[in-house]
Amino acid sequence: MTQANLASAMCRKGGYTKNIRPPAAITRKEEAANAASYGYKGSLKDAEYDHRISLQLGGDSNGYRTLWVEPVDPAHNEAAHRRLLRQSAQRVCLAGRVRLSKSQP
Repeated sequence: MTQANLASAMCRKGGYTKNIRPPAAITRKEEAANAASYGYKGSLKDAEYDHRISLQLGGDSNGYRTLWVEPVDPAHNEAAHRRLLRQSAQRVCLAGRVRLSKSQP
């Protein structure tokens, strides 16, 4: 994802993430392999297979370098997190108020 292709990718009408997200049957297998590679011993039900750069901000849907098993943090507010991601994507997409590179870690 680059600043040049935002309109045809991340910012396109009709959504982006639902069209690039791999099926759960694939990610479940990858999640188990990823957890093993990091030495994660906990239950995968107590973790999230997460993206370093969110899909809403142009992250790679299946890039092994950007995905890892992340233990759930009880203090994490998922609703607030999702709201922040949506707002960040809107700022990038609406008139380029924020450059893509500034919205990604």
